[in-house]
Amino acid sequence: MFYKALANLNKLILPSYSKRRLDLSKATKLQLAIIGWRYFITKKALDS
Repeated sequence: MFYKALANLNKLILPSYSKRRLDLSKATKLQLAIIGWRYFITKKALDS
């Protein structure tokens, strides 16, 4: 339940780079960190 709530919060606050068609090879370290964080939380939310 915690990860599902956190996933919803991420969806509201953090930017969606897939909608912006971000090229991963040109992404900055911060953008890669945000992508990794969103992936981690989404995976945990789906597993629980």
